Amino acid sequence: MSRRLLPLLGSALLLITATILLTAAPARAATLQPVGSFGSNPGNLAMYSYVPDGLPSGAPLVVVLHGCTQTAATYHANSGWQKYADAWRFALVYAEQKTANNSNRCFNWFLPGDTARGQGEALSIRQMVTQAVAAYGSDPARVSVTGLSAGGAMSAVMLAAYPDAFTAGSVIGGIPYRCATDVVSAYSCMSPGADKTPAAWGGLVRNAYPGYAGARPKVAIWHGTADYTVAVRNADESRDQWTDTAGIPATPTATTQLPAGTTMETYTGDKVRRYLVTGMGHGTPVDPGSAAEQCGTAGAYFLDTICSTYHDAVYFGLNNGGTTPTTTPTTTPQPVCETASNYAHTTAGRAYQSGGHAFALGSGQDMGLWNIYVITPLRQTRSSYWEIGC
Repeated sequence: MSRRLLPLLGSALLLITATILLTAAPARAATLQPVGSFGSNPGNLAMYSYVPDGLPSGAPLVVVLHGCTQTAATYHANSGWQKYADAWRFALVYAEQKTANNSNRCFNWFLPGDTARGQGEALSIRQMVTQAVAAYGSDPARVSVTGLSAGGAMSAVMLAAYPDAFTAGSVIGGIPYRCATDVVSAYSCMSPGADKTPAAWGGLVRNAYPGYAGARPKVAIWHGTADYTVAVRNADESRDQWTDTAGIPATPTATTQLPAGTTMETYTGDKVRRYLVTGMGHGTPVDPGSAAEQCGTAGAYFLDTICSTYHDAVYFGLNNGGTTPTTTPTTTPQPVCETASNYAHTTAGRAYQSGGHAFALGSGQDMGLWNIYVITPLRQTRSSYWEIGC
């Protein structure tokens, strides 16, 4: 071969190799993306979306609402929703609060102007759904919403104000709809929590969209039994609100034990579920790992217990018609009574103290002053759940 041809041949090989590499390189993987415009946005929120590569038209959509101090990117990175969006083919929309609206980045779930249909932050989130349906071809009949803490409370807002827009939702460490109407009552709702009848709670939801006669979204409620930021009593009140809204009894039809000391209560027709995670504080339950039922990354407000995202995705019907995890139903244990000082109850794990008072674990009932002189009888009605009286 001529020496003069060698440089030309080398150049040709380089060109061919580069062409092959460019042709064979995979398309850039989907990432969380900001969405610049999605309507009038009266709540002044930011919108982010995650759309898996090659997502077909007609796929489901999940709206995700972060907790206080968090961002859309933080929640996307740690909650595990991307894993199931990729595997089960659905789009994600994240609403993000701005510090201009709330210095702690909390959604304003307690302000009437942000929680009513057709107004404020609630309308901004609704407009995000409209934008996603138009831009990504999402199925408007398969839209769900989930959130943590203030985002959980805002999830309840969306389920109440827009029952026509959502088929299912999840309230994690959250608060019933319209528990508060200002900052002062918001703190009271967080702890020790408000006490209303199921009819009163349900009435607040019905009044959010007067005259609505369509189907109601199904609702999952998640709470840690050691949540001292948003008292576990809110899990009781949320259950009462959503069972009354659905027109079903507030008594579970089945009780199932899941991993990490999690008790799942199922209510008539599976219209409402309640998950109580034993010993868990305030945060989204995650379970890092590669198994199908594992997800997320543990960290601040992402607590290593159970993958709530997996269970919610299945409950929302996003797993391509798959079945729920195989579990063994359990019967409710016979009541156990313990009479002791409030101090002794807390040291034994039957109660916790906050603000100088003791509160029954599970029910969150106020037992009075936290000391050795106040004696209270407590009755255990199920795992990690105590009520005053024997």
